[in-house]
Amino acid sequence: MTGRIITSDACVAEGADWLAKAEPRFARAMEATGPLPLRLKPDGFTALFDAIIGQQVSTQSARAIWARLEAAGLTDAEAVLIATEEDLRACGLSRQKIRYAHALAHARIDYAALPQMKDAQVIATLTAVQGIGTWTAEIYAMFSLGRADVFAHGDLALQEAARRLLDLEERPKEKKMRQIAADWAPWRSVAARILWAYYRVSTTREGIR
Repeated sequence: MTGRIITSDACVAEGADWLAKAEPRFARAMEATGPLPLRLKPDGFTALFDAIIGQQVSTQSARAIWARLEAAGLTDAEAVLIATEEDLRACGLSRQKIRYAHALAHARIDYAALPQMKDAQVIATLTAVQGIGTWTAEIYAMFSLGRADVFAHGDLALQEAARRLLDLEERPKEKKMRQIAADWAPWRSVAARILWAYYRVSTTREGIR
């Protein structure tokens, strides 16, 4: 069994209601944030490639690079497989991300099989590919596969939002964040949506693209 799948705004609202009852400070956060975004995205190679592009660059830079890739017709696996390093560099990819792009294209992930896998299997399958870390795999599981109980524990925006909302003395590191988020099962993906939204209203920076 893969667990609950988020498919609509109603699913997000159900999870948010559960979380607000389990942790009243989530209710306070949602008073500040308003309705939560659904955030569902397509699955497959393009979604993962887009996530790789967004690693360690600003949202604006990632969008610009992706726009150039789209204009060059270099957003699907087959195109990336035959693209030269010069082709990808011209779109703004660093040498490291060019390696990651080729690694992803060569990996031949069975994307159709991922929805039937358990969360841990999805994460393990994706992180076996060079350039896909745990954060990227978790984001894919949450938004491309709609998993309701996945949380990006290493995400700095989530950690900082948790610190602010829960009045913690310091930003929780990944291990501590896992302990805290365990109480939010089976709706940890919705908890992440709340915290990212809370992060944006409590700071002037964006959480994720």
